[in-house]
Amino acid sequence: MYAVYSLCLANLRKKKVHNGLIGILILLSTLLLATSVTVILNTNNLFTDMHNKTHGSHEMLTLGDELHDPQKVHQWWNEQEGVTSSELIPFRTLSGMTNQGKEPSTALSSLTLYMMDTPVRPYAVDELIFAQGDERLKPEKGTIWLPTSIAYLYDISAGDTLGFTTGEKNFELKVSAVIVDMPYGAPFPTSVRIWMNQQDYNEQFDAMQGKDQYMMGLRFDDYSQSISYWEQFEQDMGMPYLDSKRTFEGMSSFYLIMNKMIGFIMIFLGFVMMLVALFTIGFTISDDIISNYKTIGVIKALGLSARRLIGVYLTQYAMIAMVAIIPGLIASQWVSSFIVESALSSLKTGIMEINLEGNLIAVAVGIFVLILVILCVLFYSNKARRVQPMQAIRYGMSESANSTMTKRFAAKENHSISFGRSPLLVVIGLRNMLKNRKASLLMMLLTTIMSAVLVLGFVLLNSISSIKQTAPLWGYDSSDIALQINNKSAFSREEFDKAILSDPRIKNIGWAGFVNGVVSSERNLNTEHSMVQPMNFQIDILDGTYDELGYTTLRGENPRHKNEIAIGINVAKQLNKDVGDIVEVYLEGYKHMLTVTGIYQSIANMSYSARIAVDVIKVNQTDYNGFIIANINLKNNRDADHVVNEINVKYKDSASAVAQQTLLDATIKQAVASLILPMSIMGLLFTGVTIIIIYSTSRINIRKESKTYGIYKSIGLTSTKIRLSLTLGTLVLSTIGAVIGILVGVYLLPKILGSILSDYGIAELPLVLNWGGIIAFACVAMISAGLGSWASSRVIAKASPQILVIE
Repeated sequence: MYAVYSLCLANLRKKKVHNGLIGILILLSTLLLATSVTVILNTNNLFTDMHNKTHGSHEMLTLGDELHDPQKVHQWWNEQEGVTSSELIPFRTLSGMTNQGKEPSTALSSLTLYMMDTPVRPYAVDELIFAQGDERLKPEKGTIWLPTSIAYLYDISAGDTLGFTTGEKNFELKVSAVIVDMPYGAPFPTSVRIWMNQQDYNEQFDAMQGKDQYMMGLRFDDYSQSISYWEQFEQDMGMPYLDSKRTFEGMSSFYLIMNKMIGFIMIFLGFVMMLVALFTIGFTISDDIISNYKTIGVIKALGLSARRLIGVYLTQYAMIAMVAIIPGLIASQWVSSFIVESALSSLKTGIMEINLEGNLIAVAVGIFVLILVILCVLFYSNKARRVQPMQAIRYGMSESANSTMTKRFAAKENHSISFGRSPLLVVIGLRNMLKNRKASLLMMLLTTIMSAVLVLGFVLLNSISSIKQTAPLWGYDSSDIALQINNKSAFSREEFDKAILSDPRIKNIGWAGFVNGVVSSERNLNTEHSMVQPMNFQIDILDGTYDELGYTTLRGENPRHKNEIAIGINVAKQLNKDVGDIVEVYLEGYKHMLTVTGIYQSIANMSYSARIAVDVIKVNQTDYNGFIIANINLKNNRDADHVVNEINVKYKDSASAVAQQTLLDATIKQAVASLILPMSIMGLLFTGVTIIIIYSTSRINIRKESKTYGIYKSIGLTSTKIRLSLTLGTLVLSTIGAVIGILVGVYLLPKILGSILSDYGIAELPLVLNWGGIIAFACVAMISAGLGSWASSRVIAKASPQILVIE
């Protein structure tokens, strides 16, 4: 045992740098794996805990009085056992707001605002949690409560004053508190609930045209039984629910999507880094056995068993792994906390900080890494069993290996192809690559992985930042300007159309609205989907041409006629429908039999939506005029800002316009902020790992060839030329790896990542490929490999030819 202990300490002392680098590699592998597991676990746990704490709703109903009597619906749900319903909360819809005293924000002005007539707290469903300001039963007069999702994103605090407009008049209210509002508090907000004092609500909206709408939250004791409740609702009411409904899946999706994406990337790359670490350990042990073959033979001849020789390697790397895993686990808690808090910041309050769970699982990850290291060491160190003392002492290798080498040298002498006419630097570099094939494979693998990681990060960030180019593939239109009507009584569509179409800068215009569509579960009784809950989803209506405004489909085409409909991929999946099938849909209480002409994807509502032409709704409502948004295309999109300013000045009392780019920027602002940090961390980690491993591997190769390099120096070859030749060989390998990495990062990894987004309504991840940036990031991998190789060869410059030859 003392011999094992002594040899282990000798190996640790002799290869301090190399052992330290392997320790760092194990640390980083542990960090990525533990962080990814912690992020995925806590994303779900934190959301679930807050949802339970606030008695969050599983479904949110929005009711008018045209299709259902809100009071009857509320009464029916109050009578159901196993369901808790909120109060029926009146609200009015406004468009955008301003933060007084600060620069105007086009992102804030594009938000859809639900101005709530706040009932007295506490609430049975969707209780509000206070993050800033004094907790009260209801807002005081002249004040509002603002959700954290908007306050944190746009730097609004308690005490700020916000401005609103009804189209007829402007008014201001002071933020008295910032609250967590679960149903409308997710990241990437496009709509938000503003909680008003009842007196303010009456004063501002009594004179406003239109009627109150109502919201009501439903919380089920067993959410899986909601289907049976809705079937009973349809029987009792004599018709399916036709108004708008948000499901738990829709409310929770944007809380979870970013961290699930980040967690997946990290767990994938963590496993890749772990494999690289194991390959490096295996390469190091194999090389050590070959390099010290004669020494091992002598030790075995003196009586040390093969089992104890294996124990030397096992003890050495187990000690390194244990020392590396502990700080990796500690660091993962900090990194995980940072990522989770940045993506779920809307759930964070000043009083209750986000505390991460899953320490035991993180420890299990550490144990898993340790077991992998031990198994790897056992596998590769088992080669020491095959060392025969007599052969080792005589040949310095096995007899079979010596015979193979002799035949190889003889073959080289008779080989017609040689490096005789190649430049000396190229010969030395290529010889180093070909002689150390395992090391060369490891270097190429590293640069492949590093370039793939860097390219993937760049492609994702560039694609999200350049969403304007791929907006139709995310489910948006590609028009240049969006106009929203704020006051229908003061707005004339006929006059607007006449004025806007006479402008030579305008290419075309389309008017958009939406209704809530319903597919009754009765229609599915004879299919395998007979237990599907009646589907309520938004149906977009367009007076114009979908194709002209840039809307696209994955299969088929957009609807044009009164008997056609295009549906989102999740609607198609749930209904088991495809292009050419018939769908029975209720629109505004009327039944329509529509042919599916296309299937499309949309991130905005998880592809739970559909598209129809205005002719469909006009079959029963010839005077339909529910359009609230106009999408305008320009002949030259550089005129967008000028046209927007002119429209806002001319129609300031009835409508507001905003450039489409501004709307998209507001939507993706938080996505970019959430992605850039973890992708940067992973890019830096893999860059550091690449430099570390290539440095370590090159040092091993140089140590094995020290006598050869001593001879080179003694006959007049300078250290710089030797180092350049070695670096050149590494650059050739890294170039091959970088090319493969580009293909993996651009084509393979996005497809794997896209599988996660399929549940969120995106079947094909829209990418914007900037090849200049892609090649630049791939070059970073090549440069890192070159730096690692150059740094490792510094020992050649420092050592004299005599010492190298002696070694």
